[in-house]
Order: sequence, then C-alpha cells, then structure tokens
Amino acid sequence: MHKLYYSFPEFIGQYFKGKIQKISLDAGFSCPNRDGSLGRGGCSYCNNLSFNPSYSSTKRSISEQLAEGKEFFAHKYPKMDYLAYFQSYTNTYDKLDRLIDLYEEALRFPGVKGLVIATRPDCLPDDLLDYLEQLAKRCFLLVELGLESTLDRTLKEVGRGHDYACSVNALNKIAQRRILCGAHIILGLPGESKEDMLAHAGRLNTLPLTTLKLHQLQLIRGTRLEEQVRNNPAYVHFFDAGSYARLLIDFIERLRPGLVLDRFVSQAPAEWLIGPDWGLKNYEFTHQLEKMMRAGGHYQGRLYSGSNN
Repeated sequence: MHKLYYSFPEFIGQYFKGKIQKISLDAGFSCPNRDGSLGRGGCSYCNNLSFNPSYSSTKRSISEQLAEGKEFFAHKYPKMDYLAYFQSYTNTYDKLDRLIDLYEEALRFPGVKGLVIATRPDCLPDDLLDYLEQLAKRCFLLVELGLESTLDRTLKEVGRGHDYACSVNALNKIAQRRILCGAHIILGLPGESKEDMLAHAGRLNTLPLTTLKLHQLQLIRGTRLEEQVRNNPAYVHFFDAGSYARLLIDFIERLRPGLVLDRFVSQAPAEWLIGPDWGLKNYEFTHQLEKMMRAGGHYQGRLYSGSNN
C-alpha cells in the first residue's frame, strides 16, 4: 500500500528523535518590494500581519519571542525541541552582521536545534550564502523561498519583482552549497487556469527542492488584491474547500515522491480574512484531504514520470 504523501514530520524525524516544533519569529525585516528598492506596498495579495502568531512581534527580542513561543507550545508537548522560524517578510534582507547576530541569538536559545529562514529568491547575496553554508554544517538549516508561481506573467501581475529564472537560479545556488531548500507556491493566483497550476508541479519536480508548501489564495484586508477584487469581482476565482482539495490531489499525484510536503492550506485570522472562509482548521482540512486521497486510491507520485518533467 502506498503512503499518501511524504510529510514534514516524517522528513524531520530523520534529523530529530523526539517532537520538534517551529516557533515563528518576526525580526523586524522589511522587503525590497515594500521599501522602494523594487516597489512599494508589496505583492498584491500580501499583508504579513495576517500570519503572525500572537507571540511574534518586533516589540520583543528574538529570545523573548522564542521564550513566549516555547511557553505557548509547552502545554501540549512539555518535552520537545524547536526550530527558530524566521518567517515574517524577507529574512535575509539586511546587513550581513545583523543577520548573523539574529540567527546566532536564536541558536543560543535553550532547545533550539536549527533554523528555518523564509526569504525571496532575489535576496541571497554570496557573502550570506557563504555563512549559511558553514551554518548548515553545525545545525539543521532550511532556507524557504517564496516562488509563488512558475509563470512569469503571473509574477508580473501580482508584482513580485522577480521572474521564474531568478527563482531557479537561487535554488540552484542554495543546493550547490548543500543547504536544504524549500519553496512556497500559491494556488489560485490571477489568470492561472487549472492546467497552469498543475503545470507548476512538473516544473517544481525538476528543481533541487527538499520541501514544498502550498496554500490557496486568500483575500486579505489591506492588500492591493482587495481593491482589485472590489473593482472586478471576476478578477480571481476563489476555491471552496472541496474544489481546492480535488485540485490538490491532482497536483500531489504529479509531484515526485521524494519531495517533502510541508503544508497544503493556510487560514488567515478572522480579523484579516475577507474570504474564502471554509470554517475549517488547517488540520481539519488536511484530514479531509487525506480521507479523499485514501478513498480514491490517490498518492503522491502516482502520475509522476521523470521523463515528463
């Protein structure tokens, strides 16, 4: 019997014996797509406040955020280790000395065994990669890149400020230094058909990726997308839970079996989310997805052929 998919807990279990938990951090970084280097206002769909947990705040130091995050999770799993997850905005977008100070502060915190660093493909200078290459030799390190789409027309439409070739180049540079790398893709971006979205899977299969995060497009308050949809409700199509799950199954079946699937869905806080609101927690959606896969005999890689990607 085939396993449904290669999950992140299964993957991370190769590195750690016990329970491991990511603690999200906000180190106060900006983004070249917000500060004027590339643009103002960020990507059309983005409002970072919509996915910051309550303990993650620039008003607190990295150590303070880790302490509060540890307290937050301790009631469920008193004995666990942690990965410091630099999540908010572009977490390699600063002077090298400050980046190193923040990363090293996180690694000094009791129980932190490694780092996950989320960033953009165009914010990985060579001197930083030199440091990360050495860091990966002494602790767990995963660098996550926001690709969002593999189509240049989509990246231009949402105002990403980079093209797909930039993403491919960045991933290759990371992998050449033996650093684990992940990618993030949003399904349902403006102008993308089902065929377009499924074609992402084939392109992702060819990249030196360790992990992949997927989630549905959400309409968040305070974004340019909110205004675009207000002016033209047909500008994008938002999934209901069932149609998104069916798309995910088609997508997952096309992915190579060795690609770790870290996330399928996201749910912005109610105060930020305009829609769609499915009334499901993330784990509830994942359980429904797994039930559908099991009932239909679906599994990761069922439709994968290396010669077709």
